Amino acid sequence: MTKLKQVFKCNVCGNIVEVLHQGEGELVCCNQPMELMKEKEKEEGFEKHLPVILELPANVCQGKDGYEITVNHPMEKDHYIEWIEINTIEGKSGKKFLKNDEKPTVNFYTRKKIESVRVYCNVHGLWKKDV
Repeated sequence: MTKLKQVFKCNVCGNIVEVLHQGEGELVCCNQPMELMKEKEKEEGFEKHLPVILELPANVCQGKDGYEITVNHPMEKDHYIEWIEINTIEGKSGKKFLKNDEKPTVNFYTRKKIESVRVYCNVHGLWKKDV
């Protein structure tokens, strides 16, 4: 059974799927079960993958909570942060996709406090930091 927000990857073609509605059954791609990407919270090299979360001043955010999320990670052609995602205390989320030539810094504005941040590195997988 899949769970909401799980991320799966095909080890043959590289397709990535995020579960939007949980359900029974197995996710399959290229005639093989997809691999569940586990959320890593610490590991060798974590300083390059775990996000740094900075709360923005209220006057910048126009009445909303604002956060600057930065990942101290190189952004190279074959190794980069693909996306940064916030998850709020009420279960909502926001995601920004990045290109390998962009700086891995994103600002998010929300009406609710964030609970966690997830980051996906195209080489080292899925990372999570609780706030």
